Order: sequence, then C-alpha cells, then structure tokens
Amino acid sequence: MIQISYASMVVFISIIWCLVRVICAMKTKRVDWKREIQLIFVYICIVVVARFTFFPFSKVNGEIQPLVFESAKAFSFRVNWIPFVKLFDYPEMRDILINVIGNTAMFIPLGIVWPSVYKGLDTHWKIISAGIGFSLCIEILQLPFYDRVSDIDDLLLNSLGFIIGYLLYLLAKLLSKKMLRIK
Repeated sequence: MIQISYASMVVFISIIWCLVRVICAMKTKRVDWKREIQLIFVYICIVVVARFTFFPFSKVNGEIQPLVFESAKAFSFRVNWIPFVKLFDYPEMRDILINVIGNTAMFIPLGIVWPSVYKGLDTHWKIISAGIGFSLCIEILQLPFYDRVSDIDDLLLNSLGFIIGYLLYLLAKLLSKKMLRIK
C-alpha cells in the first residue's frame, strides 16, 4: 500500500512545474516575468483542483487524508457512466450542494485563466475542448485508486464550470473593449 499525502503531491507538481519552466527559459534563453506571473495562476489552479479531485473532501483531526494506492485493489474501475443518476445520491442536501457547486466552482478559475494565458487557445472550440479534456484526464487518473470514483457527473459539472469561467472571461474582455472605446 502506498499513501500519497497532499503535501507530497504539491511538492511533486511543484518540482515538475519548476523543471518545465527552467527548460522553457533555457530554450528561449530569457525569462519573461510577466508571463511567469500569469503561469503562476495556472499552477495555483492545478494545485487546487488536485486537492479536491484526488483527496477526500473531509479532514480527519484537521488533516487532509492521503490518497491511497493499494495494488490488490487498484483499477477497481469504480465508474459511473450514467449521467445524473448518482448526482443526488447523498445522505444530506448539504453533501449534494457541496458536490454540485464544488465540482462546478473549482473549474471556473480555469475557464478564466487558460484563455488569458494560452494564446494558442484562440477559438471557442479549442478552449472548451481543453477544459473538457483536462476534466477527462482527472477522471482517468482517478481510476487506479480504489477510494476514488470516476464519474460522468463530475466530468459534466467540471466542464460546465470551465465554460462558465470562459464566459466570464469573454464578458470581461467585451466590457474592457467597451470601456476603451468610451475613453
């Protein structure tokens, strides 16, 4: 059995992030600090999404419980393929709201940050595909862990959150253009 703490996952993500940024700086032979600050927002989004998608929401004794990999139970393929059937399958309304609002809200910042940072995402289709693809990757990465469930509802809610964020990004962009025209 392997237990992965949230802190060790953040360290791992941080090391990979820093290595990629150093390689990019070496390749271009310069550091664009404005770009690096923008990318920090992407990093923060990834760390927050990792927290809530891979680690149990509830804490025990004030600590985030570890992600557990047990080879005998790995790839149990706990998957919900049917949309909206288990969406309300919680003992309390509070848990339903946490699931629905949480899965939607955690992807809203990604929908705002990604199109503003990645200029290659220059069409609605590319941006929405990137958001859906990222959510799908998370659901696939949860497969080896017996205590996680890959759920079509999570994919749909995450994608909805990303789209809401993207719409907010477009609205802010439109309003800023209108404000510039007024001046």
